[in-house]
Amino acid sequence: MKYAMIFPGQGAQHPGMGLEFYGRWPVSKKVFEEADEALGFSLSGVIFGGTPEELARTEITQPAILTVSIAAYRAFAQELGREPEPLCMGGHSLGEYTALVAAGALSLADGVRLVHKRGRLMQSAVPIGVGAMAAIIGLELSDVEAVCKEASLGEVCQAANINSPKQIVISGHAGAVSRAEEIIGQRFAARVVPLLVSAPFHCELMRGVADELKEEFAKVEWRAPKFPIIANFSAKAVRTASEARAALFSQTFSPVMWSQSVLEMERSGVEDYFELGPGSVLSGLIRKICRGRHPYPVSNADELAAALEYLRGAEDGR
Repeated sequence: MKYAMIFPGQGAQHPGMGLEFYGRWPVSKKVFEEADEALGFSLSGVIFGGTPEELARTEITQPAILTVSIAAYRAFAQELGREPEPLCMGGHSLGEYTALVAAGALSLADGVRLVHKRGRLMQSAVPIGVGAMAAIIGLELSDVEAVCKEASLGEVCQAANINSPKQIVISGHAGAVSRAEEIIGQRFAARVVPLLVSAPFHCELMRGVADELKEEFAKVEWRAPKFPIIANFSAKAVRTASEARAALFSQTFSPVMWSQSVLEMERSGVEDYFELGPGSVLSGLIRKICRGRHPYPVSNADELAAALEYLRGAEDGR
């Protein structure tokens, strides 16, 4: 069976996520305990008992989603009775770190510490109000890029997330993003949704964050991933430790090429997708990118059972 395992990014979080995994699978509970120990505070306490506002803090959101996603992955593997054998793995932004942990390129402890630091650096890189992001619904990438170029006027304004062929997020200086929104409203039959974010992610304003993260990368142990990881910044597979580090460095200030990444998975032969972690955002995007695909989100026990039933049936030829 040719399948990919994919991991969500920031925005999928909600209080109580992963509680079923914690309560039903000791291997998943251990993931939460290891994350708490690595960070030196009770991340699990915030996940299960914190407010939406507490969980939405970037330096909390990122390790929280990674932890829940790995807890889901470990429960999946335990119920399967063996380590999964995907054709490749991938993740959206933060999810690329999760994929590297799942593929054994990073330890769980190093993974949560890195994304906790990443969240702090991203939050502090640009003062509140200086940057902005907005989702553009119904416009092709070429048109979005042309609008960003026109609206920049010496400031940063660029496509940040190519989520599907006609769902693209732009990022940059608040003034430039606002000008882009006005241009789109005047010229195109497209919808613009300003995003409530704390910083302008995946644009040139994050380049300093990448430089600081590079220093953090040097402090942890890296291994070659067991499975190819489709990198956000290039939509190409990385297979070595050095390629993985370089990909994470570049994705910090480069667009998340999710639509192109899924198409690359398709070209490599992927026929099915399992989304491990909170929510089902990536599954919804895959349906838009690849008509006819039926991805399987795994965010709770019932979804895990359904995904495994399908996987076993497909492997048995049913």
